[in-house]
Amino acid sequence: MTMQTDVLGGTLIESGFIYKQRTRVKGVSIKGDGTNPGVLNIFDTVTAPVTATYARTGSVVTVTKNAHGLQTGDTIGISFSAASGTAATDGNYTVTKLTDNTFTVTDINSGTVASSTACTYASRWIMTFRLDVGDAYINYWLIPGQGILALNGIYLNVTDLNTASVFYG
Repeated sequence: MTMQTDVLGGTLIESGFIYKQRTRVKGVSIKGDGTNPGVLNIFDTVTAPVTATYARTGSVVTVTKNAHGLQTGDTIGISFSAASGTAATDGNYTVTKLTDNTFTVTDINSGTVASSTACTYASRWIMTFRLDVGDAYINYWLIPGQGILALNGIYLNVTDLNTASVFYG
């Protein structure tokens, strides 16, 4: 086995793009701020993710975003914030449009999440990393095999982290 030499990396201290072409995510490193629970959402997209709110009843997640522009059958990647210790399941879902301002997705799990809880969506979700309160250490995850394919590019949505780095190639 030979050493891989085509791996590149990018680091952000706030949300933004790391790379805007087809590539593979090979590894992720994040450092918490030591005070707040940190979150890193990685999306495969060419446009910045959209923020919205949601509620979950059973396995039905209702998302509210004014003039969302989505149609029934569209696929999006979405990451959900927690409310009272529970959240909908981050992932890629097929949309059912209810109105110009609401749509639903069917969660693979069920539960209850109060309305007006935050979520973020884009064309495709890749993964989410969460750190506990007090974690001010550097945390690193190596993605096995050839990594995870990002067809469009890599966008990092950073919340309460000192740094977020992605290694790709």
